[in-house]
Amino acid sequence: MTQPRPKSSPLNDLCSALPSLPMRLQQVGRFVAANDYDATTRSMRDLAAEAGADPAAFTRLAKALGYSGWDELRAALTEARRPAQSSPFSGRARGGRKGPNAEISLVSDKLEAEAAGLARISAGSVANAAKALHAARRIWIAGFRSCRSVAELLNYELRLFRPDAVHLVGGSGPEDLDLGAFHSGDAVVVIGFAPYSRASVLSARAAHDSGATLVAIADTITAPMAEGADHLLLYEAAASPGFFPSLTGAIAIAQSLAAVTFVLGGAGAKRRLEETEGRLAALSQYVAEKG
Repeated sequence: MTQPRPKSSPLNDLCSALPSLPMRLQQVGRFVAANDYDATTRSMRDLAAEAGADPAAFTRLAKALGYSGWDELRAALTEARRPAQSSPFSGRARGGRKGPNAEISLVSDKLEAEAAGLARISAGSVANAAKALHAARRIWIAGFRSCRSVAELLNYELRLFRPDAVHLVGGSGPEDLDLGAFHSGDAVVVIGFAPYSRASVLSARAAHDSGATLVAIADTITAPMAEGADHLLLYEAAASPGFFPSLTGAIAIAQSLAAVTFVLGGAGAKRRLEETEGRLAALSQYVAEKG
């Protein structure tokens, strides 16, 4: 029985077609081939400006390759960049441990790995990033899917003493509206680990394009949402046993950022924190302790 031919990637198709294309489309095609990551995350107009080409040339290129337009070619390039692994969590699972104390051993191993990972976080890098947050006019925090909890924690802690300057990306509406509000002088914190959400990559790209300071909290220096970061804060997500990667390091970094930013704020930050505490007390947000 004849086996079906493996499906060619859009990038291979592009490279194969280059010699037969008109000279101008060859130039645009080579730009796309050399910048396929940018082609999946940036607008056609931005790409054209960087390539020194007419935006319509990207549409003509896509049609020359058999696509209906640039959006279809871009979607194909995006799909081709997806990790081959379709089970990022279940693929981490190991067979059940044997013995009467197997569950306790797993917990012990996990706690040991978490502690070792925390010890390897760079305190100096976190402190420098906190200085950037302190100096920023506004702070935007982007975390999606499982990283949303880390983003919400950092957002909450910072808003206790900077209530008017801190924003959670996508917190009050579609995140694309927030991405368009990034400006030079702002700081954008993006949190992620493999597999990386597309929203985190787009947030990082928007921060870079706007001239804002990008602070990436990531599991590796090759993380796509860490590309071009002004501050890269690394934590270990994959070393800890268990079916799900660890967020312990990301949470520790987030809380450290909040703590140092507060200290840098001096008396003004302390006064605003006291005002927040007074408002919470007036609204009876906490249960009174028995004493």
